[in-house]
Amino acid sequence: MLKRILSIILFMVLLTSCQEGASKKNTNKSIAKDSLVTKATEKPKDLKFGLNLEDYEVHFDTVRRGDFFGGILDQHKVNPQMVYTITQQIPDTVFNSRKINVGKPYLILKDKDSLRTLGMIYENSKVEATKLFFDDSIYVEKHIKPIVEKKKIASGVITSSLSQAIDDAGINYRVTSKFADIYQWSVDFFKLQKGDQFKIIYNERFIDDTVSIGVGEIDAAILKHKDREFYAFNFLVDSTTGRYDYFDEKAKTLRSFFLKAPIQYSRISSRYTRKRFHPVQKRWKAHLGTDYAAPTGTPIWATADGVVTKSGYTRGNGNYVKLKHTNKYSTQYLHMSKRAVKVGEYVKQGELIGYVGATGLATGPHVCYRFWVNGKQVDPYKQDLPDAEPMEEEMKPSYFEFIQPIKEELDSLEYIEVDVEA
Repeated sequence: MLKRILSIILFMVLLTSCQEGASKKNTNKSIAKDSLVTKATEKPKDLKFGLNLEDYEVHFDTVRRGDFFGGILDQHKVNPQMVYTITQQIPDTVFNSRKINVGKPYLILKDKDSLRTLGMIYENSKVEATKLFFDDSIYVEKHIKPIVEKKKIASGVITSSLSQAIDDAGINYRVTSKFADIYQWSVDFFKLQKGDQFKIIYNERFIDDTVSIGVGEIDAAILKHKDREFYAFNFLVDSTTGRYDYFDEKAKTLRSFFLKAPIQYSRISSRYTRKRFHPVQKRWKAHLGTDYAAPTGTPIWATADGVVTKSGYTRGNGNYVKLKHTNKYSTQYLHMSKRAVKVGEYVKQGELIGYVGATGLATGPHVCYRFWVNGKQVDPYKQDLPDAEPMEEEMKPSYFEFIQPIKEELDSLEYIEVDVEA
């Protein structure tokens, strides 16, 4: 009988223990599930300048005329002794409190409960800010906003100028000069026609996902000029130096031994001709050069690598520079307001050699560009000029594989049409 009673008691103890264990296990499961739900639905912190601004009472403002660092902090009840300590302890190379600029945004950070001023964030630029804290101790650091590049694809049509067409297409205006640089060897921008079209894939840089701060490289483009398509693809040609260059759909370089013009595209006011009425001398004579009209001070660059053989002034030429490129080719640049090179200097293609002016026999600011082949002055636009160094043969298979999807993307984009007669 006693054995039976003990067996019943033991059974009851074991049953109770199992029930408690199951209960605890179920409770643990419930807690774990609730934790997961809380974690999944928790709102992520909105970090700006690397801080959660919701932790502070924040005052947004902009530096106004007459504002100065100490005065701004005084408005927020920071005592003069603290201001003095800040200016003494922080080097000017980190934060120059004497050079806060009108129009720059800043934030004052305060304790939410006591409204005691804890720090200041000064936005040096769209990308960089200085974070300054001075509550318990003085602490300062630079904050660089993360920059994101976004790929953009667009098309446009020229109705008046390239820059206007870029703007009309809603493309960042900084793309204009990059686009012109790509084609400066192969297309005469002084002869662009109404109705010429283009398509482009480029990269634009943003901070805060929406604020544009510039453009990166153009990945690919097509310029349709006189019903001929000029392709351009940006390709890594030297992984050691990281050098990229542009080539067409047949792997032919877009570079030429000579640039098409000695200045950024503007306007040709007079072309090479055997007979022209001289506006200053008032008589008919040959004009053995090409005049590019541009504002005084516009940079003039060398159209090819070469050595400066002349840099001086004459009554007719004004300030001028002459370059020898090879035994076969020479170029000359006249009427400069100022020369930037001396005789004997070696200059690279695209390097600055002077500035547009109206010195010598000139009626307005321009550069007269002259071209010699084997000692004879000729029209550069009628010469079969050599290309730059071609792509190496062993690179071509990887190049064609690389450009295939990019070309398909460009080709699938429709051109913008315009009524050229309108």
